[in-house]
Amino acid sequence: MASEAESGSARGAASRLSLPPEIGFLLDAGVPHATLAQAAALARACGTDAATVLVNRGLMDEDLFYRALARTLGTVFLERVSLDETARYPQILEVGAAPLATGSAQSLVVAPRGAAIARLIAGYARLAPPPAITSPRRLRLAAFERFAETIADEAANDLARHYPEWSCTPGPAWPSLCLFGLVFLLFLMAGRLPDTIGFGLIALGQCSVLGMLALRLAAVTVPARTEPAAGARRLADRALPTYTVLVALYREAVILPRLIHTLARLDYPEAKLDIKILIEADDGETAAALRAAVLPARFEVVVVPPGLPRTKPRALNVGLPLARGELLVVFDAEDQVDPGQLREAASRFADEPPSTACLQGRLVIDNCAESWLTRLFAIEYAGLFDVLLPALTAWRMPTPLGGTSTHFRTRVLRELHGWDAWNVTEDADLGIRLALAGYRVGDLPSPTFEEAPKTLRAWLRQRTRWLKGFMQTSFTHGRRPLDVVRRLGLLDSLCAVAVVPGTVLSALLYPLLTIWLGIEWTALDAKPGAGLIAHLTGAGALVVASAGFVAMWLPGAVGCLRRGWPNLLIFAALMPIYFALVSIAAWLAVFELARHPHRWNKTEHGLSRTSRSGALHLKRRRGP
Repeated sequence: MASEAESGSARGAASRLSLPPEIGFLLDAGVPHATLAQAAALARACGTDAATVLVNRGLMDEDLFYRALARTLGTVFLERVSLDETARYPQILEVGAAPLATGSAQSLVVAPRGAAIARLIAGYARLAPPPAITSPRRLRLAAFERFAETIADEAANDLARHYPEWSCTPGPAWPSLCLFGLVFLLFLMAGRLPDTIGFGLIALGQCSVLGMLALRLAAVTVPARTEPAAGARRLADRALPTYTVLVALYREAVILPRLIHTLARLDYPEAKLDIKILIEADDGETAAALRAAVLPARFEVVVVPPGLPRTKPRALNVGLPLARGELLVVFDAEDQVDPGQLREAASRFADEPPSTACLQGRLVIDNCAESWLTRLFAIEYAGLFDVLLPALTAWRMPTPLGGTSTHFRTRVLRELHGWDAWNVTEDADLGIRLALAGYRVGDLPSPTFEEAPKTLRAWLRQRTRWLKGFMQTSFTHGRRPLDVVRRLGLLDSLCAVAVVPGTVLSALLYPLLTIWLGIEWTALDAKPGAGLIAHLTGAGALVVASAGFVAMWLPGAVGCLRRGWPNLLIFAALMPIYFALVSIAAWLAVFELARHPHRWNKTEHGLSRTSRSGALHLKRRRGP
């Protein structure tokens, strides 16, 4: 009997020695050796620790793991953690330890991850007094309870504190508004000014517009892949970095099953995935849907503390300090993501210099067959994400980002203090800030299917918000134009002007220019004695008009061909009408900027009846 006991003890010791120390102790807690050996093998294969594999793969519940750790160490497991006022956020989450409130039986609580678990086990006997144990999730909940106001304030105002010149608060400066109004007024009055001055202003305006149009037309000549390059390096699992996925939701209960399915299909080692779903504190509908859903263990739901502004970038700023990944990507609720996108982005980052801080994925409209409006939206997106943005990244010029499928080096995001919570088009603003800080954006030819608004009212609300954000970005970075030129250089500065304020100005002026051109051409024919300057400006107007109409449809048409959509080419002829709608949205944005500068117009998702990606089938699923 004694011999058998000794033999069993020896086998147990041998089994424990064959396991990594961060999970070996679980044998005494009754966890099957086969389960632990599976976790250890997966950890070796993907180059991470076995504890993270065990929890992220769902082989063991996180609370059960840390309860077993507490029993092994002979200490207590805390379900509810009360932090001391000397605790500091987010440092306590970074180190996985925090001081407990006065009166607690222990003075310290720890929630180690990965290799820190093995170090704690090895050195626990030397700790006096011994700390309590809790899980990382419970420590994070305690931190959010203790520091809710601080977290909300940092998410909203951290950028303004560190880089006030890059924050859109407190809004456009009066000198900028006056200058903008003066230039606009002079343009409108050009016909009533003395001939030389008036024609000079018109010629200057024509040259500016031609410059912007030339950028769009030149982009057509830049080859752009729609698939990864043949023979591109693909990182092995061991070499892949940890990846954080942030998804900010608000009133998205309907589309939640589809989102969970999409994220669960990501082709990336589970132990290296850090998926955080961010929801607002008052969004009870989405919270209830999340509680009812079967979430994979690698998912974490984070409730954003109440505060203003109620915007997506503020929610993302709450998630940024929690990110454990070296790389980070932002997705939207309705996205249908290529499962291999994270692997492709990680491999691309490994080949890029450190100055490449962001990779922009290709956004593709999923429900283009819904209506004439969604078809035109799809053509516009094809021109933007398959033609213009790839050209800007190839030219290494400032690139406004797309807001989703944007992949970042996490350290750069933290260096720039995240997103501007008060800017309703935070993606375009961040693209400009990356350029100002000396970083560049790269192209990621991986598709993400998105749902376009199916009604004109919903489309106008969304486009008004986008153009209002472009105005915010223009006024913010236009406060110090000489500083912008110094940082970017003249050519890149002109590019930034063309793609951000130029987009707004062209939308505002499009109907006015169209009417004015018609009047001028008619009047010029009726005035045989018109001088040389009048004929030159008239000819310039003809060139601008012709180039403008070509620039409206050519990038979209080329984008459709690159995307393999020749059936949409016939609708490209309607782009002048579509841009007239953009003009209406631009003028609505002017009024909204004056009345509600930071209001976020929510776009409803999950309403489409057509899908290229098969999203309608996924929508009917009840779980991942």
